[in-house]
Amino acid sequence: MVIRAGDMDEDRYNRLKLFEWFDLPTVKKTKVLVVGAGALGNEVCKNLILTGFAHFSIIDMDRVVTSNLNRCIFFSDDDARRGRYKAEVVAEKLREIDGSIEVNVHTGRIEEMQEDFISQHDIALGCVDNVAARLHVNASCYYHRVPYIDGATHGQVGKVQVVVPPRTSCLECGMNITHAKIMQKRFSCTGKDIVYFEPKLAADVNTTSIIAAFQVQEALKLIHGLDNYIRNIFYYDGERNFFSTFELPVNRNCPNHAP
Repeated sequence: MVIRAGDMDEDRYNRLKLFEWFDLPTVKKTKVLVVGAGALGNEVCKNLILTGFAHFSIIDMDRVVTSNLNRCIFFSDDDARRGRYKAEVVAEKLREIDGSIEVNVHTGRIEEMQEDFISQHDIALGCVDNVAARLHVNASCYYHRVPYIDGATHGQVGKVQVVVPPRTSCLECGMNITHAKIMQKRFSCTGKDIVYFEPKLAADVNTTSIIAAFQVQEALKLIHGLDNYIRNIFYYDGERNFFSTFELPVNRNCPNHAP
């Protein structure tokens, strides 16, 4: 076999292949679900496509607005003016990066999808901003034994939780009274036309990028069968220059773990 100077530079994934454990065919065939196509979803999808993932499902019910533009790499002023669906724009931009990929777009709520929707995927990454959607994906993933990597940010603080059924605890294992109160407000008997308003939170792309990077890094570990994934929560605080990992024990009172 003759190797020409510069051959390595002709291979898009050459630098990734230098990792002994990296297997491009495994990455290419993995069916990944991204729930949420906002700031975190933009960064997660960017990292996934550049890493070689080729089978995507992206779901988000929201449309692009101008305030998204300072932390969403795939959105433009024109997208905001036209009020385009976030999931459709992200899918379009992913196809521009790699025209060979398969990407399915859903512009509704994850809770409205068919019962077997999540089970059609090999791994799920959560990029949503509300407790209800998180718990729905968490419960469905745990039931169907689909690994779930949840990301969340709040200002300069963020976390990544890795849920590997049935080995680890899940999001609901760590539920507290604050989460329950939020759920109660969101689903109180106020009528279907009443929307529970939550104030906007400070956000910056730096924290979002860090959390998204950890999500995709953990996804790579899981699909390659590596055992050094986070158990179970990675916590980052950019204001205090602090990060750590915490184990969350299985809560036997959690509905996903009850006998």
